[in-house]
Amino acid sequence: MSHAESTDTPGSNGAGNRPRRRGQVELRRDQAKSVQSDRYLLDSDAGTPFTKTDPWRVLRIQSEFVEGFGTLSELGPAISVFGSARIKRDSPYYAMGEEVGRRLVGAGYAVITGGGPGAMEAANKGACEAGGVSVGLGIELPFEQGMNEWVDLGINFRYFLPARRCLSSTPRGLSSCRAALEPSMNSSKP
Repeated sequence: MSHAESTDTPGSNGAGNRPRRRGQVELRRDQAKSVQSDRYLLDSDAGTPFTKTDPWRVLRIQSEFVEGFGTLSELGPAISVFGSARIKRDSPYYAMGEEVGRRLVGAGYAVITGGGPGAMEAANKGACEAGGVSVGLGIELPFEQGMNEWVDLGINFRYFLPARRCLSSTPRGLSSCRAALEPSMNSSKP
């Protein structure tokens, strides 16, 4: 059967699976069946090429910091919104996430999320519909889809550390909702 005759849906990897990302590369069909990029780093095969060893891993992580902070430094004031990927679109929490995104844009902020579904999608949707900048910082995961449709500016990371750090702060002093709540959470006053 030729590719044009395939009964698989567009974007599937031939087995009904979703596309998979490897860093900034999106893999579909047979390409999505390849080993996840980090797997080579965890295997202790003596025949592993140098580019799959720890020194290169450090350089790749460093390059993700540079790319992430470099891109976000041009963004302007922004707030990161954290939330579950498992929130359904008909949930009252999803509606709340949309409202949070709208209000943040109304207050002059861009909205940054992990770029996934659920609460992250809701905040991105609210920001986008309010005319603001909607940012997604995604991580390559074996069973997750890519960026949600409401992300205007998306950065895909291979490693959790740079993505997490970019979500929590950047050189321009971007902040997260969590960071905004911490002073009240740590206060001894009611």
